[in-house]
Amino acid sequence: MKTNMKLSALVAGFALAFNAPALLAGNSFEDYAKVTEVTPEYEKVNYPRKECVSEYVPERVPQRGSMAGPLIGGIAGGILGAQVGKGNGRVASSAAGAAIGAIVGDRLSQRPADEYYEREVRRCRMVDHWEKRLAGYRVAYVYQGHEYETFLSYDPGPRLPVRVSVAPLGGSGRDDNWDE
Repeated sequence: MKTNMKLSALVAGFALAFNAPALLAGNSFEDYAKVTEVTPEYEKVNYPRKECVSEYVPERVPQRGSMAGPLIGGIAGGILGAQVGKGNGRVASSAAGAAIGAIVGDRLSQRPADEYYEREVRRCRMVDHWEKRLAGYRVAYVYQGHEYETFLSYDPGPRLPVRVSVAPLGGSGRDDNWDE
């Protein structure tokens, strides 16, 4: 028995909920108003983006001397120095020739000092990018000789559907123009 009462109450609740708009619609109806003006309205929207620029910077080539130049120069200088001197002077002239040969060999093995290459340097920054975007339409319309204005997300065309509500004026609820 209790389940039947609960079920009846639930069904009544659903019926009332679904019929409430129909009950309220008894005092209103749909009609069309004449559209007099439609003006699109725009808003500014920022879409930041990354802008990058490449610059080329001259950079000196690092010098990479090898050990072959000084080594060969030192050996050649030592041999030549040994040919020049006699006795104990031969050791001294060999040592001096080796030192001078090593220095000359090192200088000859070095690259020229004026070698450069260009290195790319990339610089980036965020830049504002403003665009106009359609926000909606300002719509002016006339219904029953009265002018109205609204904002819509779409262009309604020449006619605008409107809901008209009818309610009595005054507090008595009766119309004084009626004969009783």
